[in-house]
Amino acid sequence: MTSPRSISPARLLPGALLLAGIASASALAQGEAPPPAVEGSFASTFFYSTTAAPDGTTSIEWVGSLMIWLLLALSLVNIGLIGQLAMTNRRPQILPTALAERLRTLLEGGKYREAIELAGGDRSDLARIMRVSLGQASFGFAAMLRALEQASEEVVTDRLRRVESLNILGQVSPMIGLFGTVYGMIVAFRSIAESGGNADPVLLAGGIGTALVTTFWGLLIAIPALAAYATLRNRIDSVATEASLEAQSLIEKFRPRPNGAKEGDSGGERRAGGDRREAPR
Repeated sequence: MTSPRSISPARLLPGALLLAGIASASALAQGEAPPPAVEGSFASTFFYSTTAAPDGTTSIEWVGSLMIWLLLALSLVNIGLIGQLAMTNRRPQILPTALAERLRTLLEGGKYREAIELAGGDRSDLARIMRVSLGQASFGFAAMLRALEQASEEVVTDRLRRVESLNILGQVSPMIGLFGTVYGMIVAFRSIAESGGNADPVLLAGGIGTALVTTFWGLLIAIPALAAYATLRNRIDSVATEASLEAQSLIEKFRPRPNGAKEGDSGGERRAGGDRREAPR
């Protein structure tokens, strides 16, 4: 006795379609209306708000839809802002290693003018700090150190001010969603009041849908915005601190020598790797 052959779903599909056609034809012959097709259910759920009239007709609920579209626009702004801030707050923009090594080489060789020109031609935060600090070299090491600290604070403040826009977006978007939630519940309760307490669930669906969808979009914006804000803020704080310490290491050559020290002997300067070497004569 041979085993029965397996029948693939693809072979069953034509027969299923034929049976469905026969059933539909028989239903229409008996005067039964076919079930309504669900069109645009995903779009009507997440991208605009609809309201149902007592006669069964539906229309766009403009106030709720406008709030949804506003949140959609903010979500696009959020994505672009996160990408732009992530690119502009990378380590090479704050503390480029090649620039730090080049500045160290020039300063150790006594080529101060070349070091100032190199810092002036770079747009990184380290270059900005060194440019301000070296500009105060004629006023002594203390003036250079004060200028360095002030420039470091300005650099960090400037970067954190730009990142703050993500924090604002993360705080405001849930409030807009909450506003839509309150509005949607008002619409739903108004439907109940107009029907004398016996509102059709279809009439309530529009207001409740607006309430939930606006909350959904508000949270969808706030969660990545606040997560990106915290991540970028920590990165800026960490790398900017390293840049400030690196700049202080670079200007150690200008520190006054102790009394009795020979010319060109500053007791050695600490390099980035932690070793000490005699300053150039």
